[in-house]
Amino acid sequence: MTGKDVSMTSDPSASPDLPEPTPNVPVPPSPDPGKVPDAGKPPAKSGKSGKATEPKLTRAGALWSALILGFLVLIVLLIFIAQNTAAVPLTFLGWHWSLPTGVAILGAAVAGGLLTVAAGSARIFQLRRAAKKNFKAAQRD
Repeated sequence: MTGKDVSMTSDPSASPDLPEPTPNVPVPPSPDPGKVPDAGKPPAKSGKSGKATEPKLTRAGALWSALILGFLVLIVLLIFIAQNTAAVPLTFLGWHWSLPTGVAILGAAVAGGLLTVAAGSARIFQLRRAAKKNFKAAQRD
């Protein structure tokens, strides 16, 4: 060995020039002084680099974007309803009533959306049931 001869011992007083290890604190590996970094490879990226990175899309960010878009659509719908207040007579299975044009169209759009959600939910339920059945069959094999 070159330099000091350090014997391995569990006695902390045997090596006074080394600091006492602190419990539950990970020690980062020290770089090998004899190893030269590769010239062809870029240096490893650290979490605190000086360059600004592009922000990632998160669920919270997507939620805020959807809320803003939803409020803009709501404002447009309210303007549409306010401008179309002429009464429209409606008849359905013997029932007769009249609604403002904007409200009638909005009601039809909401009813169509609810039908779409119901059909989509039924299809998702079918696919999940089939996937669960296939998963259980694969587990038995």
